[in-house]
Amino acid sequence: MIVVTGATGNVGRELVRVLAAAGERVTATSRNISDGEVPDGVRAVRADLTDKGSLWPVLDGADALFLHDGGPGGRLLKPREVLDAAHKSGVGRVVLLSSLGVVTRPESASHGGTMRAVEDAVRESGLLWTLLRPGAFHSNAYAWAEPVRVHRTAAAPFADVALPTVDPADIAAVAAVALREDGHTGQAYELTGPVATTPRERAAAIGAAIGEPVRFVEQTRQEAREQMLAFLPEPVVETTLAVLGEPTPAERRVGPDAERLLGRAPHTFEDWARRNAAVFR
Repeated sequence: MIVVTGATGNVGRELVRVLAAAGERVTATSRNISDGEVPDGVRAVRADLTDKGSLWPVLDGADALFLHDGGPGGRLLKPREVLDAAHKSGVGRVVLLSSLGVVTRPESASHGGTMRAVEDAVRESGLLWTLLRPGAFHSNAYAWAEPVRVHRTAAAPFADVALPTVDPADIAAVAAVALREDGHTGQAYELTGPVATTPRERAAAIGAAIGEPVRFVEQTRQEAREQMLAFLPEPVVETTLAVLGEPTPAERRVGPDAERLLGRAPHTFEDWARRNAAVFR
């Protein structure tokens, strides 16, 4: 059985679907998951990754674990306790959804620093481990859903700075490979999309997907900062703005790992926009 944490998120939800379609026994878990949120045959169990006691029913009978840190800044407060519980429950393999920031922003507590500590715990867990290090997600564009629906506008800073954002569905597909197949132990995969795109280009792609033009509005750094502070801690905001505005060469680079592992090119932002066009109509 494979346990998928963060099973209601953009990656976890797709991973549950892929694994279930492949005939795997799956337990999907998050804080507020319900039976209606998972495919038929998948066990949905509520659990909190900050509460070791809530994990025992989830891990019972599992042999593999997909581990999600819990979101920006990480809410997996005691990763060694989670991994210890997994080990004692008989789990043999763990695939961690980490972050490219471990490589590109190791000095940032909110990005690379936090996830480096989780990665270290995974390496020292006694389990067979694989690390997935994606950059920014295509699905970050969901932040534009309401303004595109209502005003046909999309606002972001750094209009012409390009990053190779990645489709969460491709991350999930790579995770499924690492969870189900041998040969990935001790590997760290950097996952990107097939091409770098700018915010202006991503807004245009959404317009093409819905069949109506979307007007792009370039924000100042301060405008974006104030908007982001409404839902993210300040250290996360500052590092995120640095990535968006002054990306390192490694953050700009299109990596080969996703294509090599999937046996196909990863999905473009245009692919993602067409698949999710209904969200923006």
